[in-house]
Amino acid sequence: MPIREAVSEVLRARIEGLEFSEFRGRTRVVVPAGRLLDALRLLRDECGFDFLADITCVDYLNYRGARDRFGLVYQLASLASNERLVLRVPLNEPDLVVPSATGLWEAANWLEREVWDMFGIRFEGHPDPRRILLPEEFTAHPLRKDYPLQGRGERHNFPVLRRRDA
Repeated sequence: MPIREAVSEVLRARIEGLEFSEFRGRTRVVVPAGRLLDALRLLRDECGFDFLADITCVDYLNYRGARDRFGLVYQLASLASNERLVLRVPLNEPDLVVPSATGLWEAANWLEREVWDMFGIRFEGHPDPRRILLPEEFTAHPLRKDYPLQGRGERHNFPVLRRRDA
């Protein structure tokens, strides 16, 4: 279901450079990286989007018609009105940094760490930016489309952990 018109009016009035679209009945808003935290705070504090459902990323490498390399995706929901909203933040190398949302939602902590681990997007101000899925020594980001399907031989450099030893 599309978001209330009042929400889109507040966003348009307070934050410049937004692009709105709708897909399968769900509203999507493209937010410049520099205005991300402002948009998230406004949506949480004034528009009732009190639940951060997910943060993920899309790599648009070789995607026909793509203008940006990465699309950082925030899934927000309002528990009171049952509305959902998707925020997208376009990012390009070498500037893959956005502010951390952990100050707004504690749930952003592990979600941001996973996006860092898999795609290499950095979250400025994150309280614990360690890898969450891969060892710290791992230097690549395996969900990027330029990462080879068979890997680069990294796994041969790590010790094998057996269940009884873990």
